[in-house]
Amino acid sequence: MNEEYEYSGATVNGFLMLLIQIIALPALMALCLLNFSAPALPAGILALMWVLFWGGFFVQQPNQARVMIFFGNYRGTFTESGFFWVNPFMTGRKVSLRLHNMDVEPIKVNDKIGNPVMIGMVLVWKVRDTYRAIFDVDSPGLTGFGNNIQLTSANHSAALEAFVRIQSDAALREVTGQFAYDNIDGLHDEITLRSGGEEINNLLEEKINERLAMAGIHVVEARINYLAYAPEIAAVMLRRQQAAAIISAREKIVEGAVSMVKMALHQLEEEHVVRLDDERKAAMVSNMLVVLCADEPAQPVLNTGGI
Repeated sequence: MNEEYEYSGATVNGFLMLLIQIIALPALMALCLLNFSAPALPAGILALMWVLFWGGFFVQQPNQARVMIFFGNYRGTFTESGFFWVNPFMTGRKVSLRLHNMDVEPIKVNDKIGNPVMIGMVLVWKVRDTYRAIFDVDSPGLTGFGNNIQLTSANHSAALEAFVRIQSDAALREVTGQFAYDNIDGLHDEITLRSGGEEINNLLEEKINERLAMAGIHVVEARINYLAYAPEIAAVMLRRQQAAAIISAREKIVEGAVSMVKMALHQLEEEHVVRLDDERKAAMVSNMLVVLCADEPAQPVLNTGGI
C-alpha cells in the first residue's frame, strides 16, 4: 500500500532488553572461556549476535515517528514515544510530526491587471503521511545502518522544507495572479489582495494543500505577511492613490458645502432675516462655496456701500 499504516512488528521495552544484554555478557564470557565444553563456532555466533543486538536500541520523543524498513520493504510507521528495541536489521527513518514554521521571503509577482507587486507569506505545516514524506520526496543518500541510520548534512528534513518552499512559491504566484492589488476604476465590489483578508488566505491555504498532498504534508495555516507594489512602480502608484484620496475628499467637501448653503438660504427665507433676489442669491452661493471649499481661510471684504 502506498500510504502510511501503523507498525505492527515486534518491539521490546528498551530497559528490559538492556537488562538482558547486561546479564548475558558474563554468561557469554564464561562460555567463550570454557572452550573444552563448548565449540568455538557457537560461542562466536552468540558473541556476534550479542554485538548486533546493540544496534536495535532507539529512543523516540513525543510527536516523532519512525518509518520501519526491512531490507527495502516498508513495514509500517512506529509512533510511540520512549526507549525501545527492535530487530537490529530493521532500518528506522526518523520523521518529525511537529509543526514547522516557514517565512517565505517576498517575491515579485504580477497581479490580475499586470502590476508588479512584492508579496510574502508565513506558513505553518507538518507531516501527515510519513510514507509519502519519506518515499515520495527525493532526499540525499544515507549513511549508517539499522536504527541509528543518519542522513547526510543535507538531510531529509531540509529536502522536505525545500519542497514546501518551492510549491508554496508556485501557489502564491497562482493566487496573486487572480486578484488585483487594490480597487481601481470604482470597482469596489471586487476582492483585492489588500482587502481580501481571510478569503485570500483561505484560498492560498487551499492551493498550497493541493500541491503538498502528494508529499504527505498538510498546511495548518498560510497568511500573507507582506504586500507592496514593486519598487519600479511604487512612486507612481503612490501618486495615484494620493490623487484618488484628494478627489474623494473634495467630493465630501463639496457635498457638505452645498448642504450648508442650502440650509443657510432656507433659514434666511424662513425667518425673514433678509429678502434676496436671484442675482444676490447666486452671489451669496458663490461666496459661501469659495469660503467652504477653499484650502486656505478666505479673506473677508467689507461692503461699505449699499447692498
